[in-house]
This record gives sequence, structure tokens and C-alpha cells, in this order.
Amino acid sequence: MAPKKTQRPAQENISLGPQVREGELVFGVARIFASFNDTFVHVTDLSGRETICRVTGGMKVKADRDESSPYAAMLAAQDVAARCKELGITALHIKIRATGGNGTKTPGPGAQSALRALARSGMKIGRIEDVTPTPSDSTRRKGGRRGRRL
Repeated sequence: MAPKKTQRPAQENISLGPQVREGELVFGVARIFASFNDTFVHVTDLSGRETICRVTGGMKVKADRDESSPYAAMLAAQDVAARCKELGITALHIKIRATGGNGTKTPGPGAQSALRALARSGMKIGRIEDVTPTPSDSTRRKGGRRGRRL
């Protein structure tokens, strides 16, 4: 005779992310680091301590030269937005960063398309801020005394 099947207690649904009422905005912070070699889209909670999702352009395309492309940044941002929605985050503050320091202060080609993709995928956008580090006094830039001659 087969052993009797015992009733198992029904599993409780475990919801990830913050518990909120209907129609309430839950904010996260999307930190977009766009260099000329890659684009990172990194979403954290408001304090910045807890990473919710991080996707790079290099994770989305095969060729190394395409890592920083607008297309790769768009795919990365769409992935991040989908994951945020799963966890109940409905709105994002955005911090865009370029290489900075003694590198370039201009964000790479992926910054704009990543921001656009986040907005298009239904995330509400709060504040947009440029957080590129600018040196008050830094090490010497490359290029030599007379600069880069073209």
C-alpha cells in the first residue's frame, strides 16, 4: 500500500519590493554611466545602498565595438525597466555620469537612448541630474605640453 498523501499548507505569495497602495509612485534611482566604451544602467533604492538591477551594454551585444552604442544602451534600459516593474518600482530619478576626472566630461552615445528607453517603457521620470565628477585640481591630462595636434 502506498503511503497516504498528507495535505501541505498552501504556499504564501511572497512579494518583493516595497508594499504600496494603488496609484502611488515608488521611486528608485537610475544611475546611467555612459563612457565611450560601455554604458551601465544601474538602479538602486533611494539611499543608493541596495542594488535593484544592473545591466550593461556589453551584456546585450556580442561585438566589443557595439558595447557603447545607443542600441545596446536601449536594450539594457528596457531590461532594467522590466525588472523594476516586477519589483514594484514605478518611477525613477536619473543620475547621468560621464567618465569625468581627467577624462572626458561628455556622456557617451548611450546616455540619451538609455534615458529615452526608460521613459518609453512606462517608467515615470522624476529628476534628471548630471553627476559627472569634475576635478577641482587633478593630475595632468594626456596630450603633452602643446596639446594633441591633429
